[in-house]
Amino acid sequence: MTVHPRIADPRPIPPRPTPSRRASSGIAWPWLDRAGRLSRFKLAVFLFALAPGLWFTAAYALDRLGAKPLTAYLHAMGDWSVRFLILSLAVTPMRRIANAPKLILVRRMLGLTALAYALVHFTLYITDQKFDLARVASEIVFRFYLTIGFAGLLGLVVLGVTSTDGMIRRLGKAWPRLHRLVYPLTALALLHFFIQSKIDVSNPVYWSGLFLALMGWRLMHHFKVPTAPLPLLGLSVAAGLATAGLEALWYALATGVPASAVLSANLDFAYDVRPAWWVFATVVLIVPLNLWQNRTASGGKGSAAKGPISRPAQAH
Repeated sequence: MTVHPRIADPRPIPPRPTPSRRASSGIAWPWLDRAGRLSRFKLAVFLFALAPGLWFTAAYALDRLGAKPLTAYLHAMGDWSVRFLILSLAVTPMRRIANAPKLILVRRMLGLTALAYALVHFTLYITDQKFDLARVASEIVFRFYLTIGFAGLLGLVVLGVTSTDGMIRRLGKAWPRLHRLVYPLTALALLHFFIQSKIDVSNPVYWSGLFLALMGWRLMHHFKVPTAPLPLLGLSVAAGLATAGLEALWYALATGVPASAVLSANLDFAYDVRPAWWVFATVVLIVPLNLWQNRTASGGKGSAAKGPISRPAQAH
């Protein structure tokens, strides 16, 4: 009598590999890692991405957005689109500065969140125009700030459609070149933000200052300036000064207020703390973070500031 080999073999039978939730469902859920397992970090960022939209939607439904609730709602969605766009651009610098490679896991999510808020912003604008598409098209053509806003939206749609792994493989070397368009598109979004803010431009000035800081970091990286505390301190000072200059230039061109008066207001804390100081305070926080991370990494593989960017998705 023959014995079945599986019965005769005393070793335990290994379990069959279980297909990942991503593979079994066919959906790449944003809170799962590439192996299909739950990523607490990605889940936290996903919930953070949803929070502003849910909050303003609830506030609109409960009539808590003031005398013009729809206008406040659509402006809030546009504001958050710009914020998430800037946050997505901050991923690569912060990976190096804070030695935090896991941040790359959420950059695509942040970029798509910016696109989602921009689409909601545009949809609410159409709603505000009573779904009169002819009027919407006319406004886009004849109002400059709407023209640049719509151009920025179209560009973000292109980047969103080509952000998948399949498109990265299909486009090859052209993919990084295409996605570098995110920088001029962000500039367009910020200009749209400035113009529609009209009188008080403190918010767009602040986020523009952070964008200038990110561009400054890229310039440092291009010229191989080390990502170290002293150069980063210089970056924070330069970002604050550039923000003050940007605010002064905007008011001088838009309202005729002398640039010297705006620059003087940046040194007067009796009335308000100007965006330049908030930009400086935000950027300077990376200095102790970088110092601490460099010290903790010195016993291991070293600071990530010296590591190369190894994936094509790192182009931003």
